Amino acid sequence: MMTTGKDKKWILKADAAADSSTSAAAASTAAASAAGTSSAGASAGVPSSNVKSTVSGSGAVTVHHDDANEPNEKIVLRVTDLRIETNAGNEILHGVNFALSRGEILGLVGESGSGKTTAGLACMGHFREGLKFASGSVSLWPRGDETAVEVVELDEVAVRFLRGSRIAYIPQDPALSLNPAMRVGEQVREVLDIHKFGSSDAERAARVSAVLEDVGLPGDKAYQKRWPHQLSGGQQQRIGIAMAFAMYPDVLILDEPTTGLDVSTQAVVLDTIRQMTVANNVAGLYITHDLAVIKDISDRVAVMLRGDLVEEGPVKAVLEDPQHDYTKMLMAAVPDLAGRKTIGDGVAPSETEEPVNAGITHILQSGDSDSDSDSGAASGAGETGGRAAATGERNAGTTSAAVPLLQVTDVALAYGKAQILDGINMTLEPGDCTLLLGESGSGKTTLSRCVAGLNDDYSGAVKLRGQELARSTRKRTNEQRVGIQYVFQSPFSSLNPRRSIGQSLTVPLEMSGEGTAASRKAKVEEALDAVRLGRSFFHRRPGDLSGGERQRAAIARALVNEPSVLVCDEITSALDVSVQASIIALLRTLRAEHHLAMLFVTHNIALARHIADNLAVLNKGKIVDYGPTAEVLENPKHEYTRSLIADVPKF
Repeated sequence: MMTTGKDKKWILKADAAADSSTSAAAASTAAASAAGTSSAGASAGVPSSNVKSTVSGSGAVTVHHDDANEPNEKIVLRVTDLRIETNAGNEILHGVNFALSRGEILGLVGESGSGKTTAGLACMGHFREGLKFASGSVSLWPRGDETAVEVVELDEVAVRFLRGSRIAYIPQDPALSLNPAMRVGEQVREVLDIHKFGSSDAERAARVSAVLEDVGLPGDKAYQKRWPHQLSGGQQQRIGIAMAFAMYPDVLILDEPTTGLDVSTQAVVLDTIRQMTVANNVAGLYITHDLAVIKDISDRVAVMLRGDLVEEGPVKAVLEDPQHDYTKMLMAAVPDLAGRKTIGDGVAPSETEEPVNAGITHILQSGDSDSDSDSGAASGAGETGGRAAATGERNAGTTSAAVPLLQVTDVALAYGKAQILDGINMTLEPGDCTLLLGESGSGKTTLSRCVAGLNDDYSGAVKLRGQELARSTRKRTNEQRVGIQYVFQSPFSSLNPRRSIGQSLTVPLEMSGEGTAASRKAKVEEALDAVRLGRSFFHRRPGDLSGGERQRAAIARALVNEPSVLVCDEITSALDVSVQASIIALLRTLRAEHHLAMLFVTHNIALARHIADNLAVLNKGKIVDYGPTAEVLENPKHEYTRSLIADVPKF
């Protein structure tokens, strides 16, 4: 495709705009320093009584809490009646409208599949494979230019100049977004070289140092020579932020940049994003499913549901006075640190099931699964409940009152001079849940893998019903392996994509030599019923399932051998709040039905009161706080615990 005269004119102006933005950003830095990070709520105001509704072409109702999206001089990017469809002609976005203003962040929230990332990428003129632009417009007003650039009308050459210079993008996974074969300084410099920043190498080198310091990292040559793998997750994400801000962009698209980060690292990254947005007078679009994060960082919020924008307005107005049923139910699914609400009430239906009302998502329904799933779940619950009772009786006969079900004594592990675990002691009783909390690198996953026998180079002892276990799962007896089962973090990589769900769930039974083929299939079907999937999922493959359904299947796989202890390693970290709520409710039910003891590993402290009886806080390989959940949260003894609690986003 040839570059048009209008596109060439814009490309030339992009360099001039980048140069002029340097002085503009410097002027606004002083104002940002004076304002601090308080501007996130400054424009939020109070819940507005001036609520109005509009109806899109698809018939969906959008609730507006104010008229900030009306034309005004602050708007940098406007999306108007945006429609995107598949190559087969099925519409994915149904006439979406929103606007981004300088120095403000719009939070775009919704469940997986709501269309929020599709809408965000469209702002950059990018459409994922299998999708295409149908109609509407994306208008950008670059600095120093009174004429809008129609992003979706630009050719390939012009769009390439647009991305990284006028519109920057920060992806979700910092480890995957950085080139492992390039030093971090070179990666920031590459952005400047491609877009021809400044007039000399010295000017570009100075900009690299300056932008690294702006995001709170050292700007010296030694730090610039580091490789991505030598940085923590938070540092890697700040390198991504530095790359995005290097060219003084007009618009910043952030695609779930803190998903998977612990609360302390998340707080640092969010603070960096907010400060840089205000200091550089950038318009931000923050895509996420975490409403607690939105409250902390955004000025405005827009809620999406199945390709429609259903509610938008100032953060305070939308979150404190939501008008749309979907927004209300998203709010109800967010775990609170105080534990005032019970998340995930009722049985969540299958996530691929088509709701009766097209305006309702699965979290608005309470216990209305399809008839097959309900009948199966009912019979399965009875059968598995009976087996769980029998298991409990058997365990009671082999475990005296003085001996805990699971006991960890003086467990330590080191890699060279790095002490990963340092004298860990804890116990777990039948039916109890202990939440293992800590930042990335604190040792919580390492400890859980030691308990399960997946790490065999530790010292100390792990005992099950008073009997010390071999360090390696391969050296444990079949009964011991069955007794402790592990659910991995990622529902997308823990299941074999070439096997059906039934085949994957049958493997543990085959390895333990359990029963005949017919009896194994019956047990797998019971496990699928127990996790509220239903027996129809036996022949489905992982690719046919949503994230929440895959995680339920992974939990079912751990249950087929009737374990006494279930180790859950960050199993809700990649899930939407609504799906997370249904998984938490499921685990509570399974604990009651199976009398399961549970070790729940997470960095999300807000889940503590919703799932755990006890809370153990890990810091640098040591348990610094341990006891009943309420006691630890209300009277933390260690400064580290107090800092974790302080960093939790609160409603």
